[in-house]
Amino acid sequence: MARRNRIPNTLASEPGRSFTPLPSDGWTRVRCEPIPAAARVFVFAFLLCLGSAPGWTQQKGQQPKQKDQPQQQKSQQPQQKDQQQQQKNPQEQQNDKQQMRGLDEQIQEIKSDVLRISQELSQLEEKLLYPSGTQVAIFIAMAKGDPMRLDAVRLKIDGQLAAHYIYSFKELEALRKGGMQRIYVGNVATGDHQLEVLVDGKLEGGADFSRTEAFSFRKEVKPKLVGLTLAGPNSSHPIALGEW
Repeated sequence: MARRNRIPNTLASEPGRSFTPLPSDGWTRVRCEPIPAAARVFVFAFLLCLGSAPGWTQQKGQQPKQKDQPQQQKSQQPQQKDQQQQQKNPQEQQNDKQQMRGLDEQIQEIKSDVLRISQELSQLEEKLLYPSGTQVAIFIAMAKGDPMRLDAVRLKIDGQLAAHYIYSFKELEALRKGGMQRIYVGNVATGDHQLEVLVDGKLEGGADFSRTEAFSFRKEVKPKLVGLTLAGPNSSHPIALGEW
């Protein structure tokens, strides 16, 4: 039989050194060193992070819902205000209506006061511009039932143009219904004056009609009011002068 040479247990060392024999039984005992405290802290922290990860994801998922809650509250506020307005006491609604009526009455009173003041101012202005000692006013009227259509009237006092007026359809209708127009107001010195009246119009058949007449009048110290009544050529007095 071949002889086996048993190689004793040896431990290789660094180059240049001799082998160190191990125990003769061929087994070595390995000593287990305890885990350092820092490593245990690291492992514990790692496990803690793994355990808290699901809860963190749940909180992130709940955040949008919490943000939506203030918006829902804001949308509910106008609805609550509308409900409060609808639930007002009927007495308060009646008071509001009375206040609105009172404001309307005050506005109407203010408007009437403004119109009255404007009228008084116009009268005062007329008195200042046309004193009673020199004032002359001329009025135009249509003869009752006359079919002439009045187009225009021109007035001259002492050869100077005093007024020239062209009538509209509505104004002509008002004259035919008995209305009167103040065509001129101005200042004239006391004494005798000449008034020239030119009337343009159309007859019932559509033919043109024109008539001119001259009158004399005397101006006294008091205001002078002159009235002119106009009619067609079939009338005995197409232009009649009257003093008021």
